[in-house]
Amino acid sequence: MQANVGDTLLVHGRTVGQHDKVAEVLEVLGQEGNPPFRVRFDDGHEAVLSPGPDCTVRHHTENA
Repeated sequence: MQANVGDTLLVHGRTVGQHDKVAEVLEVLGQEGNPPFRVRFDDGHEAVLSPGPDCTVRHHTENA
């Protein structure tokens, strides 16, 4: 999975009733766009994230 600063990560809920989370990529810490990523979630929480198979990338150009 590759992402750039400004892309959005959609982390799908893993259990019934758990909502999806949306995070903006603030910094790419891996090489050539690879994880881990420093992200900010909608609630303002920031974290370092290495996305799993429950995550998809919405590239910045797709959001326009």
